[in-house]
Amino acid sequence: MALRHAVLAALLDEELSGYQLAKAFDLGVANFWHALPQQLYAELTRLESDGLITGREVVQDTRPNKRLFKVTETGLAELERFTAATAKPSFIRDDLLVKVQSADHVDTSNLIAQLTERAAVAQARIDLFGQLLHTMRGDRTEEEFLRSGDRVGPYLTCLRGLAFEEGNRDWCERAGTVLRERQAARARS
Repeated sequence: MALRHAVLAALLDEELSGYQLAKAFDLGVANFWHALPQQLYAELTRLESDGLITGREVVQDTRPNKRLFKVTETGLAELERFTAATAKPSFIRDDLLVKVQSADHVDTSNLIAQLTERAAVAQARIDLFGQLLHTMRGDRTEEEFLRSGDRVGPYLTCLRGLAFEEGNRDWCERAGTVLRERQAARARS
């Protein structure tokens, strides 16, 4: 997947400025695609140049003018083509896993601290995803929302982000516990 598809998907529901798009990425899209604000701005320029989005300037009295972007018919056709293509399997690429792989040959104190920190970050994201899911479904149960909600795609991707972070947290906590226990056993020997 290219950043362009993630940006097009983020612009499906409403017109967004570059700033709003960056916030949308932080809150929702980041659970499956990470991008820095400057990457998003550059991609907006490319997408507009390619005719996949269109931008319009909004004059503001008390603030600088802003540009709002929306997906064009050509952009929708590109998303249609993208969604029809076979998805590539995902894989893990994480420097913390490389560090843990080395645990038998290095001082694990730093690893334990990094695992603890990563678990805390995962928990914060779990809390955020829980709030986002609640906001999307409102007073409906999850089953009701999934059956008849207006936009089920963002909800489903948020569920995946939630499951991913729960897995991260659980693994970090378990790995940290194992390394602490092994460290304590070595200290007693």
